[in-house]
Amino acid sequence: MCAGAIVMSRVPRLVFGAWNDDYGAAGSRWDLVRDRRLNHRTEVMSGVKASECGAMVREFLMTRRPVQEDR
Repeated sequence: MCAGAIVMSRVPRLVFGAWNDDYGAAGSRWDLVRDRRLNHRTEVMSGVKASECGAMVREFLMTRRPVQEDR
């Protein structure tokens, strides 16, 4: 949804650090923001402070997701 909103809003540049290998649409799983079939393509700068951003996302999600016990 974020990638679609970026394209529809004609955002000129997207800068991010943490990749989402499962659902990302800015070059990881898909590349919606630079799809040549669309009328707007966004410049993508990825991996900016990747390890720090990845750690922040992991920490955030750990506080939001319930702990799963081994079955």
